[in-house]
Amino acid sequence: MLTAPTMEQLQALKLDAMAAAWTAQQQQADLTALAFDERFRLLVEAEWGARENKRLVRALQEAKLKLSQACIEAIDYPARRELDKAVVRQLATRWVAEHHNVILVGATGVGKSFIGCALAHQACRKGYRAGYRRASRLFHELTLAHADGTYLRLLGKLARLDVLVIDDWGLAPVQDPERRDLLEILEDRYGTRSTIITSQLPPAQWHDYLADATLADAICDRLLHNAHRLVLKGPSRRKEAKLDD
Repeated sequence: MLTAPTMEQLQALKLDAMAAAWTAQQQQADLTALAFDERFRLLVEAEWGARENKRLVRALQEAKLKLSQACIEAIDYPARRELDKAVVRQLATRWVAEHHNVILVGATGVGKSFIGCALAHQACRKGYRAGYRRASRLFHELTLAHADGTYLRLLGKLARLDVLVIDDWGLAPVQDPERRDLLEILEDRYGTRSTIITSQLPPAQWHDYLADATLADAICDRLLHNAHRLVLKGPSRRKEAKLDD
């Protein structure tokens, strides 16, 4: 049986969940009757689970997802949405490890941001680092970084994210500095990281939207190569929610 000094040692080692689980075991006769190996496994699982929960909380705080409640389990699949559940389940597994991108396209309000945040949330669960930026604020952040000399530092920070969500891309006319900044971000990430883009513009229109043949070729190649494309259809979910109120 553990003594008080041993409990203090567990706490000194920051094994608080294991110590708490051991205390709980002593109060349950069915657990105290288990073999040592089984009880020890339960203690390790308690510590592991507690640490994983803390890690996930930190990862989600760092990601700053727009929709913190978004997760794979909360995605729904009405027929009019034409969203394949099997495809989403596949995206919940290996796309980040394989450094693929995800392109989410559809009209306003169909749930692009929710699915993008849900995929980033799933990546955090699996131990990856994620970050969320609205496109307009990302470009504003980059403009400020150019001005105050922190541009390379910001590029480095974005490059270290395993998953970068760029939300609402293509809403406003793109300027030349924004094209070049986007290419820098994508060049750092190509083949080593994953990017999620949500946009009302279908990829077939991106080249014309970027309005610079050379940069458009480079940007589209880095975004669309090895990209999983999801086209969401149906009415605005925000409008439907208002009608239900």
